[in-house]
Amino acid sequence: MVFHAVGLMSGTSLDGLDICFARFEKQDQWAFQILKAETLPYSKNWEEKLRNSIHLSAEELLELNSEYGFYLGKSVKNFIEKHQIKTVDLIASHGHTVFHQPQKKFTLQIGDGRAIKLETNLLVIYDFRSQDVLMGGNGAPLVPIGDELLFSEYDACLNLGGFSNVSMKIQNRRIAFDIAPVNIILNKLAQKFNKNFDENGDLARTGKINEDLLSKLNSLDFYSQSHPKSLGIEWCNENIFPLFENIENSDVMATFTEHAAEQISKVFNNYQLKRVLFTGGGTYNQYLIEKLKAKTNAEIIIPEKEIIDFKEALIFAFMGVLRYNNEINVLSSATGSFRDHSSGIIV
Repeated sequence: MVFHAVGLMSGTSLDGLDICFARFEKQDQWAFQILKAETLPYSKNWEEKLRNSIHLSAEELLELNSEYGFYLGKSVKNFIEKHQIKTVDLIASHGHTVFHQPQKKFTLQIGDGRAIKLETNLLVIYDFRSQDVLMGGNGAPLVPIGDELLFSEYDACLNLGGFSNVSMKIQNRRIAFDIAPVNIILNKLAQKFNKNFDENGDLARTGKINEDLLSKLNSLDFYSQSHPKSLGIEWCNENIFPLFENIENSDVMATFTEHAAEQISKVFNNYQLKRVLFTGGGTYNQYLIEKLKAKTNAEIIIPEKEIIDFKEALIFAFMGVLRYNNEINVLSSATGSFRDHSSGIIV
C-alpha cells in the first residue's frame, strides 16, 4: 500500500505556509519519505490578515475563509508544477487556527478545503480538529498518531512551535499535551526589536531574568492542570501578555525563555524521559536549547533540517492518508475525546 500525499500546515507563529510532499508505504508498519518540502513565507498583507483574523466580524471571517482556501489551493498548484510532481493521491490541509476554545465545543481553522479542491482538482481532506472537539476532546494535539506510527523509536517527541507540545508512550498509551507557549510569545516580543523572531535566542541572552515575573508565569493555573490540555492565543492574550507591562523587553524575553525551559524540563524529569526528538522552529533557539540541556538529563535529539521544519506538515499528510483509508487518525488518550476516531472532511 503506497500513497503520495501533500500536507499543508500554517502555525500560530505565522512563519509561513509549510508544504510537504511525501511518500507513505505500509508493509508490517508505516514508513515515510519526504520527497519535496518548502516553506512559503507570508507576504506582509497575508501575515496581517491572519494575525488580525481573531478580531473580524462573522461576515469578514467567512470571506477570509474562502480567500485563504483559494490561496492554499494556488500555493499547492504552483508547488506541484514547480517540482514537476506527477502523482498526488490527496492533499491534507490543517488550515490556519483563528479560534480554539474546546471547553465551549468549538475550534476554527480557516482555509476552505473546497476552494483548494477547485484550484487543484485533487482530493482534499481538511478540518481535522472540529470532530474531536465535538466529541469532548481538546482537538489537540493531533500529531501523536504520527509519533506513534512513524517515530516510535523515541521516548517522546517535542514540538517547539508557537506552543511547545509533547507526545510520549506511558504504560502502553500514547499521551500528549501542550506544555507552554514558546514562539507565539517570543516572536511577538522580537517584533519590538524590528525582528520577526529571536534568532538563536540572541535577544533573550542579553536580558536579565526578572524573578517576580518568572514566579507569576510559573504559577499560572494551566501548569498544574492534568492532561489532556491545550493552549490557544486567547489564553496568552488573557494570561501572559498583561504580565509584561513596565518590564524591559529584553528582560521579558530572557525571563520567558527561562520559564519555557523550566516548564518543558519539568515534564521531561517527571516522566523520566531518556531520548526526546526535537522539532519545530524553536529547535533553532540555541539559548533555549542550552537552558533545557542544563535542566534535564534527557538526551535531546535534533534531527536533520527537513524533519525539524516539516514534521507537522508531514504528519498532516499522513493523517490524510489514514482518513482516506478510514483508519484511526486521532488518539483519545492525547486529546481527551471519548474514543479514538478517524477525522477530517473529504472533498
